[in-house]
Order: sequence, then structure tokens, then C-alpha cells
Amino acid sequence: MANLILILGDQLSPQISALENANPAGDRIVMAEVADEAGYTNHHKKKLVLLFSAMRHFAEQLKADGWRVHYHDFAADSEYKSLEDVVAGQLTAQSCERVITTECGEWRLHEQISQWHTRLGVPVEIRPDTRFIAGKKEFADWAEGRKQLRMEFFYREMRRKTGLLMTADGDPEGGHWNFDADNRKKWTGKPAAPAPFRVEPDDITRQVIELVNRHFADHFGTTEDFHFAVTRKDAEAALEHFIDYALPCFGDYQDAISDTEDWLFHAILSPYINCGLLDPLAACEAAAQAWYSGRAPINAVEGFIRQIIGWREFVRGIYWLHMPDYAKENRLGNSRPLPWLYWTGKTHMRCMHKAIDATRRNAYAHHIQRLMVTGNFALLTGIKPEEICDWYLAVYADAYDWVELPNVLGMVMHADGGHLGSKPYAASGKYIHRMSDHCANCHYNVNKSTEDDACPFNALYWHFIDRHRDDFENNPRMGMMYRNWDKQSPDRREALLTRAEWLLDNVENL
Repeated sequence: MANLILILGDQLSPQISALENANPAGDRIVMAEVADEAGYTNHHKKKLVLLFSAMRHFAEQLKADGWRVHYHDFAADSEYKSLEDVVAGQLTAQSCERVITTECGEWRLHEQISQWHTRLGVPVEIRPDTRFIAGKKEFADWAEGRKQLRMEFFYREMRRKTGLLMTADGDPEGGHWNFDADNRKKWTGKPAAPAPFRVEPDDITRQVIELVNRHFADHFGTTEDFHFAVTRKDAEAALEHFIDYALPCFGDYQDAISDTEDWLFHAILSPYINCGLLDPLAACEAAAQAWYSGRAPINAVEGFIRQIIGWREFVRGIYWLHMPDYAKENRLGNSRPLPWLYWTGKTHMRCMHKAIDATRRNAYAHHIQRLMVTGNFALLTGIKPEEICDWYLAVYADAYDWVELPNVLGMVMHADGGHLGSKPYAASGKYIHRMSDHCANCHYNVNKSTEDDACPFNALYWHFIDRHRDDFENNPRMGMMYRNWDKQSPDRREALLTRAEWLLDNVENL
């Protein structure tokens, strides 16, 4: 008897494990756009367009390759609201021995699929996702017995396992594992940032844009100027574009923020890697080859590879190691609701406005904007972890629960007590001034802290330091901050806290 093979919207790879040893002539592939998955959070319109269009293109390619595919298009009035509804309908219509799928990237859906066999009346085989370098058990085995889990040490294991940027003697190329210290230059306009990779929407994508505008009009963001790749071929072209035009400068300026450029030298490949259009290891190998051939410096190539086989793999391991309790973590006791300005971008804080506006337009902002601008503000103001996590999950085209939750709850909010980072990524306006040109165009003065026109990040930073003394005073990486705080005069400390309290009371009007 035939198998029913379910492929999810972030599994758009012909090498996905669910297809291993499958029979194109007998087995039946099911893909579906359903209300439950499209609407369980306020997904950015461009994110929905990217996934629906990429799914439709992938289904067409599967059919062209000889597979039998049932594709369920989104319809607001459909009786099939969930993936289970669609699968159940196909099991009724077809004679299938079992359901096969690849493990999904979200605990919520994983729990649902794990129970399907009890309701569907057939076995459900959930296969490992072999697109990742480290399996769940491999990461758990690495983590067992360690007092602290640090990405740097895990990353070195992944370098050894893959051989990426490793010499024949087993040493890291260039003599160092990590060149992050060379990746912190401020961009002043030169060298010129390359134009971003673009793909003009075809008929399928234009149909999806119309569908999203019609049925998801109240969702965040816009579909205007949609130019993401939606096929494997175009995603691979995006990789080539990055290596040719942006990778040479990526390392130097990967932490820089610009008032005038949305993309700078960033790859913008994570949406394709995370949905399956681009193989992560192949992307790393292409970058490594650029260094070996002299087309890109070691700090750029190592930094790019570290983001993929280091952070990407590490956060997935953390997610599956600690879920489902991990999602409830709130070690700093934050209780403030997410300010509405995160959805509107209406604020006089130039860095926040620019980051949120870029997010609204592009469904993308680079990692420093996410961590040190919108994330830093959420940390300093004490926003509820679940609310800021849901925002990040909704607004970015590359966001899925397994990658978003550890990055935001752990790295941004330090709500997990240090699983992901040894110290909170809290910073005053000085950091943003050092890495961007936003401050020159801001309503607030980054050089002031207590005045009415002082940069809000400055007083909020010291308020955060003061209110979390019990949490961080004994942290070796935070001791200097507390010594600096204690050295300030009582009047100065009182003025900073008073200013911060006013900012917190008026957070929607900043």
C-alpha cells in the first residue's frame, strides 16, 4: 500500500528525509496552506507570501519530477482548517498504509503530530530532520554533564565535524577559531553597499500576493516590493550574489547599522535556509571556497559560517533540549506589555523607528538591529518575554519557533538565566552611536542621560543595572558596570532613576 507523505512549509527540499526511499508512482505527497498555521500569530504579509509562493513552486517542481502531489490552496471558507484536517481528508480519499513526515521545528505542532496516530487510525512516522548538522540526540549528548553550554565550544565541534575552515592537521584556518573581534567596524558610506538580490514576482507569486492582501489584510507589514526568491534555483542565485558582491565586506561591517541602507553587506539568506530552499552546509562550503580562492577575507567567511553552523545549530539544540518548559522562562520577572510602538514604529527614537520601519517593509532586519535595538529596548524596559517572543516570530520572514524562541527569550531577554549567553546584552545609547549613524538624525541627544531630550537608552540602561543588582552583581562580566554605577554620586543616581521611571511610565510616547 502507498504512503501519505506530509511536507511542511519549511521543508521545501527534495532531500527532505520524508522523501527518502519513497515511491513517486505510488506514494502521495500532501502540502497545505491552512488557516491554523497561517493565522496562529500575526505573521508578516511578506512572510506569508514567501512561504505560500515557495510551497506552490516546490509542489509544481515535485509534480514535474513525477511525484503525485495533493496541494491544498488556502481558502478562508475551507472546512480544512488544520494540517490534520487535510491529512485526514486525504486518508479518507486514498488508501494509504501510513503517514510519513519529517520532524517539524515547533513544539506546538510537534505535539499535535505526535498524537495523530490515535485519531487518524494509521501509523505516523516522524523522521529526523537531516538538514541540520547536529541531531537532537547528538546535541543532548554534547550538553550532558556540562555546567554551562557555550556556543563557542559547540561551534568548534561543528567545525571539526564538517571540516569547514580546518587545516589538514585539524587546526582552524587562519590560526583562530573566531574572528569576531575584527567584525565591528562602523559603516560611513564607503565602500558602497551592493544592491540587494531581487527576483520579480511571477504569476504564482502575484496570485499569492493578491490572496494575502485579501485574506490577511490585518496582518503586520506590507506585500509591496516583494522580491524574495521563491525557488531553489533563485535561492542559489541569491547565495552567489552574496558571495560575489557582499561577502568581501560582510565581516568588517556585519555589526554596523545604517540610517540609509536596509541591507548593507548582509546575506539575507536565512529565509531560504530556514524554509529549505537553500542547503545550509552548501552555503557554508561556498563561502569557504570564496576564502580559499582569495575572493573574501577570513573574518567575513568565518563570521558567516559561525552564524550557520554555530548559532543556528546551537539555538536549535537549546530549543529541543529544554522545551516545553523553556517557553515559560522569565527569570528576570518581566511584566510590562509589549508597547504598541513595536507594531507602528511611531517613536522619536531614531534607531527604534528605523529598525521597526525596515521590519514592516521588508520582513527583515539584521541581527544587531534585532539584538541591540529592538531587543535591547525590550530588555531595558522589562517587556514580558512571551510578548516580545511572539512579536519576533510574527514579523520576520526567517522566524520559526525553534530559532526565534532561544534567540529572543535567551539571548535578547536573558529570561532563561544564561542558557544562551553568560551576560545580558544590555547597552546604553553609546553602543548604538558607536555602531550606527542614527544618533545624528535623532530627536534625542545620545550624549545626555537625565535631561528631557536625553537618549532614553541611557537612563533605562542604568535603571536596568540598578533593579537587577541581585541577578548580575556577582557576574564576572558585569562587575565593572556595578562599580561604575556605585562610583556615581547619589544625586546623579537619583536623577538617572527618576528619568528612567518617567520613561517607563511614558513608554508609548517616546
